[in-house]
Amino acid sequence: MLNSHMDLDEFKKIYYMEWTHRLWGRFIGLSFLLPTAYFIARRRVSVPMAWNLVGISGLIGFQGFIGWWMVKSGLKDDLFAPGSHPRVSQYRLTAHLATAFVCYSWMLLAGLRILKTRSLLANPANAMKLVETLRHPAMIPFRRSVMALTALVFTTVLSGALVAGLDAGLIYNEFPRMGLGLTPPRSELWDKFYSRKEDGSDLWWRNMLENPSLVQLDHRILATTTFCYILALFVYARRGRVAAILPKDARKGVTGVVHLVCLQAALGISTLIYMVPIPLAAAHQAGALALLTGTLVLGQRLRVPQPTLRLIQKKLAAIPKQ
Repeated sequence: MLNSHMDLDEFKKIYYMEWTHRLWGRFIGLSFLLPTAYFIARRRVSVPMAWNLVGISGLIGFQGFIGWWMVKSGLKDDLFAPGSHPRVSQYRLTAHLATAFVCYSWMLLAGLRILKTRSLLANPANAMKLVETLRHPAMIPFRRSVMALTALVFTTVLSGALVAGLDAGLIYNEFPRMGLGLTPPRSELWDKFYSRKEDGSDLWWRNMLENPSLVQLDHRILATTTFCYILALFVYARRGRVAAILPKDARKGVTGVVHLVCLQAALGISTLIYMVPIPLAAAHQAGALALLTGTLVLGQRLRVPQPTLRLIQKKLAAIPKQ
């Protein structure tokens, strides 16, 4: 029985979107699994890369399971009662998105490692100079800062999934204010309505994960923190010892991340003030993936994996000395 707020045409639209999504997911899975089986069977990849491919294939399958588990949460009878709004669990939606982003990141890093190894082996002498530069003591805190940024971006993405799962973007559609101030009233942020224990011991975390007002505020705080962090990282890369030794491609990577976070901030604010139109919301999600990509690429440019280093040293040793 259809919900009273949805006519047949609206149901068909949602149905075909879901059907297309499932079909596309299965196509992606097969387009990765079949070549993986072929390359491993024909021994066209190294053992470490074979394990990477098997792991990614397993994660793709797990992603399908998470998707089924998520959809299942929206099929409860009480969600179809008159006046109710059918939705999936925001927790399972977040898990589904997180798995997708982890899977993508794994693919990206595996591919980047192959490309970087090939590039470094083409000129092992220059590669060793890069290794020495990246071993400089000034690079250690900078590299850690980029790792922390990657974790911050991923956390912000997860908070955005909670916003989507709760339709929290449909309230307080202005920026930077939320109603009469920068934040909603304290009583609204820590509402006892969301607590399920008599002693209120779950009040804080249930509000953070289930209260749309606080969920949107958390996402704003994380997004603003990410924006300011990247601007600070840009300044960090342009001053002191880091600026003098930072490789050219890493310097470009920092600039690229600045551009991406500015675009993502503009998309986020636009999505909010225009009441979350689907095209803008989708662009905002794509912007999150682009920003995560930028941070991963930057991090990859700041390290040389040990297996690659050993190959470089082996190739240098094989070069006759004049």
